[in-house]
Amino acid sequence: MIKDFFSLEHFRHRLAHVDALPQLVIIGLLSGIATGLMIILFRLTVDLSQQFLLPSGLPEDFESLALSDRFLLPAAGSLILFFILFGLKPEQRRVGPVHVLERMGYHQAHLPLSNLLVQFFAGATSLISGHSVGREGPSIHLGAGCSSLLGQWLKLPNNSLRILVGCGTAAAIAAAFNTPLAGVVFAMEVVMLEYTVIGFTPVVVAAVAADIMVRFTLGSEIDLSVPSFQVETLSELPYIMFVGFCIGCLAAVFNRIMVKTQSYGKKPLALRLMIATLLIGCVAQVFPQLMGVGYDTLTAALNGELALGLLIGLAVTKLVVTPVTLGLGIPGGLIGPSFMVGALAGGALGLIGAHIANEPVAHVGFYAMLGMGAMMGALLNAPLAALIALLELTGNPNIILPGMIAIVVSNLSVRYLFGLPSVFVSSLQALGLDYHYQPITQAMSGIAVSSLITRDFLSVPQVLDRNTAKTLHLEGKSWLLIDGDKRFLLDPSDLLTYLTRTPNQTTIDLATIPAQHRDLLEISYRSTLNEALDLMNETELDAVIVTDLNQRVLGILTRDQIEQSYRNNLRP
Repeated sequence: MIKDFFSLEHFRHRLAHVDALPQLVIIGLLSGIATGLMIILFRLTVDLSQQFLLPSGLPEDFESLALSDRFLLPAAGSLILFFILFGLKPEQRRVGPVHVLERMGYHQAHLPLSNLLVQFFAGATSLISGHSVGREGPSIHLGAGCSSLLGQWLKLPNNSLRILVGCGTAAAIAAAFNTPLAGVVFAMEVVMLEYTVIGFTPVVVAAVAADIMVRFTLGSEIDLSVPSFQVETLSELPYIMFVGFCIGCLAAVFNRIMVKTQSYGKKPLALRLMIATLLIGCVAQVFPQLMGVGYDTLTAALNGELALGLLIGLAVTKLVVTPVTLGLGIPGGLIGPSFMVGALAGGALGLIGAHIANEPVAHVGFYAMLGMGAMMGALLNAPLAALIALLELTGNPNIILPGMIAIVVSNLSVRYLFGLPSVFVSSLQALGLDYHYQPITQAMSGIAVSSLITRDFLSVPQVLDRNTAKTLHLEGKSWLLIDGDKRFLLDPSDLLTYLTRTPNQTTIDLATIPAQHRDLLEISYRSTLNEALDLMNETELDAVIVTDLNQRVLGILTRDQIEQSYRNNLRP
């Protein structure tokens, strides 16, 4: 008995229920550890390669490259990307957060190993060679994919795979930025699309575990080290709202450029890689700061070390180069670049505001911080995650009130002035997909079928003698599961009625007696209630049988049970 309690089968069975908090904490911890190891490996691959290739021996120091090398390095990276991606099917080339959302919405959170490998090597190549992309997008895919594969290997129910993907996403953000709380909120705000106590706990565990692992081995990813700037006077609040509006407009431009460029996805791969190479190679001759993620430039903007002309030039070129690069199919992320665009634009607006007002205002770095948060919130439609990331990255509590104002205004501008969703959803829509859940879908996707099945049935052959048939109702079961030419359900009372009306019938064929025969299809114990309901709707059936790994029947699930479960979940 004790052995069964600690068995993997019992573990899987408990995860099928919505209240399996201890088991969820365990898989959250496993997800955090696996993601932490993956992100450490990814960062070491990128950083060590850059240290070897760049003249200064410092990661991200593309400014130390000679003018010709600023073109040759991205060209070499694009050539390697061509050999990695050439010959792959379009669906195998899909990587990053958009791929994660697609698999969550359409494939029950089953992320393939092949796409994860493409993301690792292609994403690392893009970053090493200086393409204008971020490392957070690859990190999200690697964390979510690693966690999903862990759940698939353990053959966990699909409802727990969804939580595992959320855990991997939060852990990846935490490991990439050393912002565990922002990672948790991002995962629930953007990927899981829900806030629940049961889902929140394992995601927190995963984010903390990954953050600790990365800090212990590699240290902090981003050390902004900025002073505790604050608003000088309340009269600045209207200008902060204006800054939020301007950043929202820039986020809309970023979104539309990227989606428009994605429409050229059917062009030859070699042509798209060549265009991306020419773009970054030419721009880097003037602005080498655009190569790679650009955290050093971000820090300089936050400390007010960049002149107005350079702020504007870098902001405009980064605003164009990054979405075009990503839209052309270069595997990379956009969160880091969105931080950089927002900080540069915010810093420029801060300097302009100080010049117009001709009086002391908050430090230019303060407006750079506001721009950074507002750009992330507007671009990803994740205002709370942006605010928390801003707070965790800067460690400045004075940023909360003005940050809330700027982020809300930027979000409203993108959503209602331009009518745009997050850039991830826009990218999905460009692929002909969407990522919205109806309330019933959300509720039913969080519960596995094995948590609701009834075992109140008796398996019997299709043909049996009268004496055997007369004893079936004595078993007291609610259903008879007939295993003949095809499986179907029968109410024992219908059989008893038939026996009463035909006293001379010696052999009973249960498929032919006058009764309500409920046809059945099989569904795996790993499926969610939403999958079962979709199957019933497609086949116009009212029940399914749930089977285990060895195709043994675990129980029966009816449409009435699913509807009753949904009604119960609606009760306060």
